[in-house]
Amino acid sequence: MSSNAELVALQRALYESRNPTRRWLHCTRRDWIVERLARLAAEGRRNALEIGPGSGVYVLRLARMFDRVTVSDVQDAFLDAARALTANHRNVTVVRDDIRRPALPAASFDVVLCTEVIEHVRESREALAGMRRLLRPGGVLLLSTPQRFSPLEICATIAFLPGVIEFVRRVYREPILPTGHVNPMTARAVRRQLAEAGFTIREAHTSGVYLPVLAEAGGEPARRLAAWLERRIRGGALDWLLWTQYYVAVAGGRH
Repeated sequence: MSSNAELVALQRALYESRNPTRRWLHCTRRDWIVERLARLAAEGRRNALEIGPGSGVYVLRLARMFDRVTVSDVQDAFLDAARALTANHRNVTVVRDDIRRPALPAASFDVVLCTEVIEHVRESREALAGMRRLLRPGGVLLLSTPQRFSPLEICATIAFLPGVIEFVRRVYREPILPTGHVNPMTARAVRRQLAEAGFTIREAHTSGVYLPVLAEAGGEPARRLAAWLERRIRGGALDWLLWTQYYVAVAGGRH
């Protein structure tokens, strides 16, 4: 398997992990985002853009929900994966584009989906400004990104230190990808940058409890405990412990 194909395959495998907690963390995020996309489509929004499709988890869903879909990235592996998935979907266009300096037409999309991308971009302010530029006034950004100080984000940093990653792979007994997170942010930082870019937050959400050791060794009981804790933590003083933060944000009329 080529390195590009391997990268895509490893990302897809996250949603089918043998580890119950790992699988739950990713599938919970996917399901929340798909539900919000369906709501946005039901509101009559027709033209959608996905920035950074990864292995293509959302691409076919977008193709079914919206009249016109554009998929953009700067990495060939993900562009090729999106093209392969949508070969029979005439309403999907796949393009190379850098969201920090977008070449796509301004004010041309009703919905922008950007999930698990801005943590990979040091210039997140420029990226969010680029998303705002591409949205029509009243258009909606659906954004997700890890919380900077969540236990999973901290543990992931440690897990990929030299000498540690080999042990982690033996524990999970499946491929483990480096996160590549160069810019994880707190909720306060994301909210501030969204406001600076000209967005108003319509809805916010968090998900994902990670319990070190228990997540790796506790199987399904550990996953159920994590889900129970998630429901009690969300929205309270310890909300920052949850791994993923989500925003449904509306583009202002002028910016």
